[in-house]
Amino acid sequence: MSRIGKMPITLPAKVSVSVDKGNLVTVSGPKGTLKQQFDPDMTIQVENGVVTIARPTDQREHRAQHGLTRALLANMVQGVSAGFTRRLEIRGVGYRAEKRGNNLVLSVGKSHPVEFAPPSSDIVFEVDKDGRGFTISGIDKAQVGELAAEVRRTRPPEPYQGKGIRYQGEYVRQKAGKTGKAGKK
Repeated sequence: MSRIGKMPITLPAKVSVSVDKGNLVTVSGPKGTLKQQFDPDMTIQVENGVVTIARPTDQREHRAQHGLTRALLANMVQGVSAGFTRRLEIRGVGYRAEKRGNNLVLSVGKSHPVEFAPPSSDIVFEVDKDGRGFTISGIDKAQVGELAAEVRRTRPPEPYQGKGIRYQGEYVRQKAGKTGKAGKK
């Protein structure tokens, strides 16, 4: 039995889950609404504020879908109740971030500023006053993570001086330069 798939999902207050024909699941909460289509072989039941997922057989595909369905559904419930955030930091002389309207504008050593528009109205950018850090938050975990990775790809941290965009708490191993001295910090 799947260890993750068999765990029930308890619904927080003000969160409702409805399952339509063909396993189209709608999760509504204080932060918004998410919809997702799941494998029709999985059985999704909502009873007394608890969501349970069951699979029809022990075939390999059903075992994989069982855990995946439960994890995605749990992320939807957490997203509409608490939301998700990714914090990024900018390091480097002259590198900074600013918010223009709803867009995030980065100056990271390119010949032009790089601008990111939120892919949906649920995604929100928050920039620190000094422009050295920013937060991407929203209700869809996949969208928040993908946008954070896309922003980081504009200028990933380089290993010699550590300049670039990195996740908060990310460790970037410093390499020694040509002279053999340790990288500057």
